[in-house]
Amino acid sequence: MKTRSFLALLLSSIVLPLHAADPMAPIVPEEGKVVKVACVGDSITEGAGAEPGKSYPAQLQKLLGDKLEVKNYGLGGRTMLRKGDHPYWNEGAFKEAQEYKPDVVIIMLGTNDTKPHNWQHKDDFAKDYKDFVKTFQRLKPEPRVYICRPVPVPGEGNFGINEKALQEEMPVIEKISKSLKTGLIDMYAALDGKPELLPDRVHPNTAGAGEMAKAAAKALTGQAP
Repeated sequence: MKTRSFLALLLSSIVLPLHAADPMAPIVPEEGKVVKVACVGDSITEGAGAEPGKSYPAQLQKLLGDKLEVKNYGLGGRTMLRKGDHPYWNEGAFKEAQEYKPDVVIIMLGTNDTKPHNWQHKDDFAKDYKDFVKTFQRLKPEPRVYICRPVPVPGEGNFGINEKALQEEMPVIEKISKSLKTGLIDMYAALDGKPELLPDRVHPNTAGAGEMAKAAAKALTGQAP
């Protein structure tokens, strides 16, 4: 019932141009047009830690309904850093996400960049992130781009992923959002103080992915699901 009410509010909202100057203006599909949403990221986007079919993009699709089409371009272990051990830049999914001609792009990378062998290249993080965003902003028609503050890393973290480096990333991501006029989705706040939703201290479980989906839905539509 709650999801139904959210969809009703979404569809009854005032229609605004999808490529509005205000990146935070609510997205409302035009009549007869399906808005295409590309979710780009690492294993957290892919859905590792959640039940099959319950990744945050999959749950976002259910919240948004059939007026928006959400595709998952998450790949485990990938970095934003070009000099990282597994750069997203080198993957076929990067090209596929562009060829999808998305109306909306949600980018959440940076978690794997915190690993010490990757974060030694932290001086390149801002430039690589800006270039990544600009790659999508140069598509025609230009999609609306949202970037994310990654989810928290409770305790000692895992797999080399750690909160200390993540905290160094946050101001960089926020600054990029302002300078490139993207939307900003706070996935960190969505799971902050809820370590039970990150049982391996990196990957959200199904409930955690659900909280991420709600944060994304609110950012896109202006409505809390």
